[in-house]
Amino acid sequence: METASRAVLVLNATYEPLNLVSVQRAIILLLKEKAELVEAAKTTLRAANYVIKLPLVIRLVAFAPVPRRLPLPLTRRTVIARDLYTCQYCGGQPGKHDLTLDHVIPKSRGGATTWENVVTACAPCNHRKGNRLPAEAKMTLLAQPARPRFVAIVLLSESGAHATWQKYLSI
Repeated sequence: METASRAVLVLNATYEPLNLVSVQRAIILLLKEKAELVEAAKTTLRAANYVIKLPLVIRLVAFAPVPRRLPLPLTRRTVIARDLYTCQYCGGQPGKHDLTLDHVIPKSRGGATTWENVVTACAPCNHRKGNRLPAEAKMTLLAQPARPRFVAIVLLSESGAHATWQKYLSI
């Protein structure tokens, strides 16, 4: 198995997602007792005198202060990552190339391109909603759009998020 390409989710001491690190970095943090193992795969890694489960999620022992308002650009990629590759109207997951961005309040009606007004939609839902408000189209949002609380959400989209990570991604 190739562990170099695998990523491990790092949580702060408060269980907030912080970052992704390589398996090797995660093991170093565990061996130095700077982090503890939260979730692991069934696979084990073996050394001459040591056996450790393949880490999926680790938590830092000491709290790491992070700035609350890191600049996070509003792009197609970051919106799709925030919405976890899911249409916010029907809940479908057609794949990132088949997803579109929809302005909840259409631009033609004064809607701005902001985190609070842009959602991921599949093409059929986006077409069905058209230039109307969701209520006018008799459609409801699965979740109210908001600025992501953690920059880690964008990092997860690039690496292919592991299913185990989802419970730590309370956005």
